[in-house]
Amino acid sequence: MTFREARGESGAATVLVVAMAGVLMFVMVGLAAVGGLVTAQRRAQAAADLAALGGASALAGVRGSADACAAAARVAGANAAALDACTPDGRTVRVTVSVDGPDVPWREVRVSAEARAGPG
Repeated sequence: MTFREARGESGAATVLVVAMAGVLMFVMVGLAAVGGLVTAQRRAQAAADLAALGGASALAGVRGSADACAAAARVAGANAAALDACTPDGRTVRVTVSVDGPDVPWREVRVSAEARAGPG
């Protein structure tokens, strides 16, 4: 092997390392997005559970169903969530809340969760 033949392959490892670094960055960005979605879903479910409990405890009082949804909205707001739906049904309350998802430059991401609470 002469000096000329060896010189033709110089820098090949650098190109491979740069390509692999690009693939690794792409995978890391994807994992970060998935992690953000999982975190947002957990926050949404916790807020939905707490809002349903707040609505059910208000419904157990003598104030009525309108106050149950108002209590659920207050609890959801205190947990950085928006109350999307509230349905009192007898002595139970079903709520749907949503929270902001991870920041994505090309669209707004909202994650929602549903919960029901009541006696029995």
